[in-house]
Amino acid sequence: MHAWNWHTWEGLPYLTCSLLEPWYHGFFTKQFSPSSPFEITKALHPEASVYRLKQVHGNVIFSPPEIEDWLAKSIINDGEDDSTFASGDGLISTEPSQAVWVATADCTPVLIADEKTGQVAAVHAGWRGTALKIVPQAISRLQAQGSKLENLRIAMGPAIAGEVYQVSEQVAAEVGASIIPYNDEKAILDALQEIPLSPVLPDLEPGRVRLDVRRVNTLQMETLGISLEQIAIAPYCTYQTPEYFFSYRREHQKKVQWSGIVSKKS
Repeated sequence: MHAWNWHTWEGLPYLTCSLLEPWYHGFFTKQFSPSSPFEITKALHPEASVYRLKQVHGNVIFSPPEIEDWLAKSIINDGEDDSTFASGDGLISTEPSQAVWVATADCTPVLIADEKTGQVAAVHAGWRGTALKIVPQAISRLQAQGSKLENLRIAMGPAIAGEVYQVSEQVAAEVGASIIPYNDEKAILDALQEIPLSPVLPDLEPGRVRLDVRRVNTLQMETLGISLEQIAIAPYCTYQTPEYFFSYRREHQKKVQWSGIVSKKS
């Protein structure tokens, strides 16, 4: 088991994972709101360059040079609203001292690091992004930059737990299709329920199930050949931990907490 540790910065709490210990990183709590990554990065590495996106629940991954290209071609207003950022849900570093960030409420923040190259990625994996295999997409991008699967370390931060995440059977089947190669909704659900530690749990309401999105992401990574020893899952549910985390399901308000990691030299 990988340890999850609480730290404070200027009196505010955030989490780190022992699996990512060589990298400056953190899963920050709602106590940091409404600070942006441009401020929160100071808690990790004051000299790091900062990158974030306008998140759209897709599977598009950006690198810093691609963001620079987007900025060069865009007409944007001054300020820091979402229109000033490229639309995507994952970031990969290309150089040392790049801080990459994602915002989440109930979706899963995934931080990935390569212990040989020092490269990192930050991914926003909600059910839609998971259905579109955004984590394998980020891993593929890292591999294109020289990463080997066995050198990756992946931490999935606080997110809504499967036991309380009620979704329609259709949504569960759409997400499940990312690991079960069937076209039929019932066949996918039946196959998911046969998986050890199934990501689909029963629900009392007809046509509904409970869905463990982090478990589906784990299964996607296992399919790629990544071992469970390379993956850590935070023992916190955003919905059930109101003292530390915003939850869209709980509050029905668009408030987020940030998760980030800084690349380092190989």
